[in-house]
Parts: sequence; structure tokens; C-alpha cells
Amino acid sequence: MRRRVFMKAGALSLVTMGLSPSFLRRSAYAMARGPAGKGRVLVCLFQRCAADALNVLVPFGERAYYQARPGIAVPAPKAGAANVALDLDGFFGLHPSMAPLVPLYQRGLLAPVAAVGSPSNTRSHFDAQDYMETATPDVKGTTSGWLNRYLAAKGTCEECLVNGKPSAFRAVALTAQTPRILEGPAATVAMDGLDAFALRASNPDAAARIEALYRTGQADVVHASGNEMFEAMKMLRAANPQQYAPRNGAQYPAGPFAQKLRQIAQLIRADVGLELAFADVGGWDTHVNQGGATGQLANRLDEFAKAIAAFVQDLGDKMGDVTVLTMSEFGRTVRQNGNGGTDHGHATTMFVIGDGLKGGKVHGRWPGLAPELLYEGRDLALTTDFRAVFAEVASRRLGATALDAVFPGFNTSSAGWLGIA
Repeated sequence: MRRRVFMKAGALSLVTMGLSPSFLRRSAYAMARGPAGKGRVLVCLFQRCAADALNVLVPFGERAYYQARPGIAVPAPKAGAANVALDLDGFFGLHPSMAPLVPLYQRGLLAPVAAVGSPSNTRSHFDAQDYMETATPDVKGTTSGWLNRYLAAKGTCEECLVNGKPSAFRAVALTAQTPRILEGPAATVAMDGLDAFALRASNPDAAARIEALYRTGQADVVHASGNEMFEAMKMLRAANPQQYAPRNGAQYPAGPFAQKLRQIAQLIRADVGLELAFADVGGWDTHVNQGGATGQLANRLDEFAKAIAAFVQDLGDKMGDVTVLTMSEFGRTVRQNGNGGTDHGHATTMFVIGDGLKGGKVHGRWPGLAPELLYEGRDLALTTDFRAVFAEVASRRLGATALDAVFPGFNTSSAGWLGIA
């Protein structure tokens, strides 16, 4: 059968790969490659549309928090009371919907980071997400994401080799399209789900996408990546995604985000050479009727926390080789608005999760919420650049050494790290 006919008839359903010709130019970063690491896995979770940091990691010890949010503040901890902040250290607490993560904090697996984010003053979701994924705030011309630059600069760890070659599943995004954070010269895979990674000749949409590559003159790119796609399919068939059962009594909640984490756990357990995984979840833009201990934000946090807790329980002792990093493009205003919600802000909250971290404490310098301490008179001020957290995790958890190539224009010296990892 001719290749053109085969590719049209055997299109991959709902799958996108790094099909840009730039992925062929992997040697561009060759001089920056460092020694192979230990094969640890980094799972990046993006809370798109700006999660409200102050109601996720609640500064209940700050009087100004309650003054600014009379209708949506989460009540301070109180013995025997429900729907109150879950005390972490006498000043910060987690939202009550985040209760599944409290045991992780107590075990030292969870490290919250307060007042962290981008130094850019943009309040545009699109720009702020782009800056965080490229790790180049206020630079719109960056063509690659920081995770892809890490892949290109680091080389391949021994555990990420399959039959002596880099695994087709080295970097996977559970998204319909390749996310900005994984765009670049290194090959990556993006897909809606593991069960979609199969040949489906009857799918006209998938066939049309392959045909479009021929119309735009990119047939050679498809050909170049074809071996990787089919190798990945063989590996996934062996993993048998339809038969996977979570381990250690883990129960993932219903919902697409939880199912993405379940499938990432499956890839890790299947030993397919996974090094980076990415998933995102929206619904955090709470301008209206945000709620406090209950309501819109609480419902969103419920699946988020339960899914992460189930993921950690599912992997069990494998969490020694796994790090979860959460992020959101910016936080929200300190003061509630007239619609019972919050507007676009500045600094946010991140979580780093994994065995062997310096968890069980809140990291980052707290700037305070008094009116004179707010950024531009309205937002939580930034005290930690998100790139300091990314660089520390990349270095100490993944073994990255070429940090200047991964985070161009940023001082990656460990002097600015928080000591999380």
C-alpha cells in the first residue's frame, strides 16, 4: 500500500504530535546538554484562568484578609467546626475542599508556595499563560516552552530509553493540542486520552488532518515522525489502558481532570519512558458568585484536590521518583468585587508535591495584605518569581544542569531558590 493511502486511511484519532519541522533540529541545543539524570518524572498541572490564591491557601492569621472579603473569605479554623480553613501552621490554612491534601502536608509530601508568580504586570489570561509556559515574562517572541527546552538541553536519561532510543512517551500532554509549554525542538506527544491513541481508519476528521499536512507541504514531517507514532502505539497497546486498575485503594473522582491524572499514573506504572507529563484544568475565572467555604470555587477545588490525592495514593512508593508541580497564570484581587467574586490579580499560589521534598511547611515570603502593601493598591504582591521554583524543581528533581538554556534571561542561581527540593 502506498504511504499516502496508508496515512490517510490509518489516521491517528484525536492525537497531535510535535509536527513542526523544528523538532528535526534537535541538535541546536546539543552543546547545552548535561549528564543524564535519575529518570524522575515531572507532572505539571496548569490551573488555567487564574485560581484565587487567597481562598486556596488561606491566610487566616491576617486580619486584612477578612476586612477585604466580608462575603467570600474562608472562616478561620475552629475546633469541631465545618467549612473552615484547615490549619497548616497557625497562619495559613487550606480551603476546606482541599482536605484530601492535608495528609500529604502532614507527611511532608506537600509544599505550598505563597506569593509566587510572574513579574509581568499583565492581567491578560492569554499573555500571562504564555509567559508562564515559555518562562519568559513580557517576551512575546519566544518560540518554545520551557519544558521543551529542558528536553532539548538535557539529553535523555537511561530510564527514558526504549530499545536504546528516546521513548515516544518521554513527554506527554493530556490535551487536544500541544500546549505552549511543550512546543519546541524536542519531540512530544499530545492527546485527548490514552484510549484515543489508536488507528481509526473510519474517523474522517483524523484523516482530514493528515490530508491537510499534504496540502500544506508537510508530508515529510509526518513521515519523519511516523516511526515514533507507531512505536508509541505498540507500547500503549502493551500497557492495555482499558484494563488499568488504580493501586493502593485509590479512587479517582469523576471528571475529566481526574481521568487525566489517572492516565498519567498509568503511563508511569507502565514504564514507557515517561519523563514529563502535562495536564490542565479550567474554570478558575471567578468574577461572579465565587463563594467562600462553599460555592463555585469550592466545587472546582473538590475535584482538583481529590484527583491529586488519588494520584499520589495510586502511585504509592513510586512517588519517590515523581514530582507534581501546580501553576496558575496569576492570582486574583484581594478585595471581593460587587458581584461576589474577584478580578484578575497578581501573585498566586503553587504546590510542589512529592516524596523527599521539604514539605510540611509553607514556602515563600509573605508580603502582607494591608492596603499599603498591596501591588498596585489591589493585589497580593509578588515575592518569588515562578522561574525560581521551576528552576529548583528542574535541577534538584530532574537533574537539569543547563538552566540558562531552559530559563533564558533569568538568574538561575540557587541563591534565589526556596529550598523546596
